[in-house]
Amino acid sequence: MAETNYDVVIIGGGPGGYNAAIRAGQLGLKVACVDKGIDGGSTLGGTCLNVGCMPSKALLHASEMFAAASGEFATLGIEVTPKLNLSQMMKQKAESVGALTKGIEFLFKKNKVDRFQGAGRVAGAGKVEVVAADGAVTALAAKDIVIATGSVPTGLPGVAVDQQRIVDSTGALSLPEVPGHLVVIGAGIIGLELGSVWRRLGAKVTVVEFLDRITPGMDAEMAKTFQRALTKQGIAFKLGMKVTGATASKKAVSLTYEPVAGGAAETLEADYVLLAIGRRPWTEGLGLESVGITPDKRGFIETDHWKTSAPGVWAIGDVTHGPMLAHKAEEEAVACIEAIAGKAGHVNYGVIPSVIYTSPEVAWVGKTEEELKAEGRAYKAGKFPFTANSRAKINHETEGFVKVLADAATDEVLGVHMIGPSVSEMVGEYCVAMEFRAASEDVARTCHPHPTRSEALRQAAMGVEGWTMQA
Repeated sequence: MAETNYDVVIIGGGPGGYNAAIRAGQLGLKVACVDKGIDGGSTLGGTCLNVGCMPSKALLHASEMFAAASGEFATLGIEVTPKLNLSQMMKQKAESVGALTKGIEFLFKKNKVDRFQGAGRVAGAGKVEVVAADGAVTALAAKDIVIATGSVPTGLPGVAVDQQRIVDSTGALSLPEVPGHLVVIGAGIIGLELGSVWRRLGAKVTVVEFLDRITPGMDAEMAKTFQRALTKQGIAFKLGMKVTGATASKKAVSLTYEPVAGGAAETLEADYVLLAIGRRPWTEGLGLESVGITPDKRGFIETDHWKTSAPGVWAIGDVTHGPMLAHKAEEEAVACIEAIAGKAGHVNYGVIPSVIYTSPEVAWVGKTEEELKAEGRAYKAGKFPFTANSRAKINHETEGFVKVLADAATDEVLGVHMIGPSVSEMVGEYCVAMEFRAASEDVARTCHPHPTRSEALRQAAMGVEGWTMQA
């Protein structure tokens, strides 16, 4: 079988893979990207663009507009009676996703990236095989191979996803109707975002979570505030509960659960169940054993600066340890390719933000108070509520606050936690500040435009030294 030679072959076309391919093309490397598409589809972009980040944001935005039209508009003096057209909502979601995936195709052409559609696998040192849908095999040779195959939803014993009545995140993006009752298993980011979509469109939503709190890893004060906000919107929580099974019929699902601490089992009846307990790396069937790589028991590939144990084989994104976030994969993609090209690739893992795109939004970067206390690190905190922010008041969106954590001795910003309007767009300011190891005073003494929500970032920084002026 004749081989086509490349400098770099990337397996996976999601945010990690396609950004790695583009950066390689920019640096003059001969590069190929192997991607089989989602569920046999032909589009690039991986889970994020096709059945993850992008379509979920399309539905979050549309459902938020519907909820505003159903209630808040009247307060603003706009009188309408909205009618939900779910098929049109799904259509505009698909159109937006389609435009984005075509954009990646354009960028591949612009940067001279060869695309191979099919399942990629390592076939020995410097070799990749691409198996097309019809079984045809194409052989590629490369100096370096990058594994960027991403992740898939985690399963749960006793809960069989059929994408009919019991769905994962993919199925929850395309339900044919608004559920009368949707039960979400898992109180993490994905479950809460999708649960809030269907709640705003009229569903009763119940979240069942194994832990005694929502959003593990989030600053505890933020998590409590966030749960209160969602409860006020009508989402019910059953925390500290272990799901033991789910039985689906043609029109409903019967879900059983029991207290983690012990106690009698209970049953919930639902129209649909969303299983959203996390994701696991997709490292099966990649031929890693052909170069001596053995993923750990959870499926992750061990790396050192994106290098695996096999010479010339690299791994980035969800198949490696760390947060399963598209922007983390993008950062690693650029750094990995630059390292391959002989440059000084670098990722600051302490400054990778997290966001939940509900309403209110939640965003954070750096250390939580719990982490700083566990480290024994002395810190100061500054806090500012959106109730005292002029723009938030005018816009009737005063729920939430900004909290800044800074080193008690040096004043270096160590962590920032926000819940409120548009915080997904504002957390980037603190990412920049922390990348340059700024002090809270640097932000506090930087002029911010008035009236904007971003003034809350400055006022919270002022609060670290006790001179908040607007609250």
